[in-house]
Amino acid sequence: MAELEEDRMGDFKPFSEGSSCSRSISETVNGSHQFTIKGYSLAKGMGAGKYIMSDSFSVGGYDWAIYFYPDGKNPEDNSMYVSVFIALASDGTDVRALFKLTLVDQSEKGNDKVHSHFDRPLDGGPYTLKYRGSMWGYKRFFRRNLLESSEYLKDDCLVMHCTVGVVKTRFEGSKQGVTVPQSDMGRNFKDLLDSEVGCDIVFKVKSESFKAHKLILAARSPVFRAQFFGLVGDPSLEEVVVEDIEPFIFKAMLLFIYSDKLPDIYEVMDSMNVCSYAVMVQHLLAAADLYNLDRLKLLCESKLCEEINTDNVATTLALAEQHNCPQLKAICLKFIANPANLGAVMQSEAFVHLKESCPAMLLELLETFASVDDNSSLTLSRKRSGSSIYAQDLADGAATESVNPNGRIWSEGSVPDLNHRVYVYVCSVYDSIW
Repeated sequence: MAELEEDRMGDFKPFSEGSSCSRSISETVNGSHQFTIKGYSLAKGMGAGKYIMSDSFSVGGYDWAIYFYPDGKNPEDNSMYVSVFIALASDGTDVRALFKLTLVDQSEKGNDKVHSHFDRPLDGGPYTLKYRGSMWGYKRFFRRNLLESSEYLKDDCLVMHCTVGVVKTRFEGSKQGVTVPQSDMGRNFKDLLDSEVGCDIVFKVKSESFKAHKLILAARSPVFRAQFFGLVGDPSLEEVVVEDIEPFIFKAMLLFIYSDKLPDIYEVMDSMNVCSYAVMVQHLLAAADLYNLDRLKLLCESKLCEEINTDNVATTLALAEQHNCPQLKAICLKFIANPANLGAVMQSEAFVHLKESCPAMLLELLETFASVDDNSSLTLSRKRSGSSIYAQDLADGAATESVNPNGRIWSEGSVPDLNHRVYVYVCSVYDSIW
C-alpha cells in the first residue's frame, strides 16, 4: 500500500500560477577603418619602436587607432619585421573586443593577408584591453623583405583594413507585449512619389519632368510652402520650370523630401550621366541650400567630410564658403593645412581657381595652418588627414598589450622643420596674389 501511494505522489504535478523568463545577450558592435600608408619607403629607417598612426575611429562607444611600425616594435628583431597593432585610444577599462587586421593585396587577386578573431573558435574568449593605450596585434606581422617584394606594396603604398567588434552585453527581463515594427512612413511616401498617385504639380527640369505633391513639398521645404501657399504663392499652379539644377540632382532632392534619406547614386543616375559620388553630393548640397532643406544640407556636409581628398578639397571648400557650411569649411581648411596634403592641393587646378575667385580664403588657410602648427607642439593625436603619416616614439618600458599613446614625441628633425618650410610656402603664395 505504501508503495502504491509513493507511485501516485510521483505522478503528481503541482499547479503553477505563472512563469517568467529573462536572458542575457552578448553580441558585438562592429566597425571598420581603412588606413592607407603612402610613401612607405620614406617611413623606413625611423627606428624600432617608432610608428605611423592612423586617424582615430569610433566603434562601440570607444575610439581606436592603428599603429604601424616600419622597422618593427622590438629592437632585437633588427628591423626584419614590420609590426601592426590596434590600440584603444579612449578611456576605458577591461574593454572586450574581437579584431581583424587585413593587409590588402593590391593586385586584386584577393590574396589578402588576414589575421582575425572573427569566424573562428575563441578558445580564450575575446581579447581584453585593460585601459587606454592597451594594444592587440603582431610584433612580427610580416617579414619586411618579403613585404617589399610582394603585391601588397604598390606605388610605394600599403593599404590596411581593420575591423573591431566590441563585445556588449544586454539584459532582457520578462515582459509581455506586442512587437512594433520600425516606421515605414518614409517608404510609403516614396512609393507614393513613384506611383504618381494624387500628384498635382509637375516640375520641368531641362529635358525631364517630375510629378509631385504640393502639400508634401510644402511640409518639407519653406521655399515650396511660400511658392504654393504663401502670400504671393499660387495654390493653382500646375507646372514649375526649374533652372540651374541638373535633372538627376532634382530627382535626388525629391527622393530625400519623400523618404528623409540620402539617396544612393545609382537611384538617380543613368549611364548617360556619370559622375563621382562626391560630385553628386556637392550639387545636392547646393540644391538643399536653395530650397532650405537643412537636414539634407547637413547630411551632404557629413558625406563630403568622408569623401575629402587632395583632388576635391579645394572645390569642396569653395562650396562650403558659398553655401555657408562652417563645419565643412573648417574641416577642409584643416585638411589643406596639414603638411602632408598642402603641397598636392596647391598644385591642383581647383586650388588655382579658388585663390583667383576667393583670395580672402588664403588668409583663413594661413590662420588655420598657424593654428595646426601651434597645436602640433602640444598634441599629436586626432589629426584629420586621409594620407598623413606621423613618425612617433612610444613611451619607454611599455608592455606589448599596454602602451600609453600619450607618451610619444616627434622623431628628431621631422615635422617642425617641414611645418616651417610649408609656412613660408603659404606666405609666398599669399603675398603673390596681393
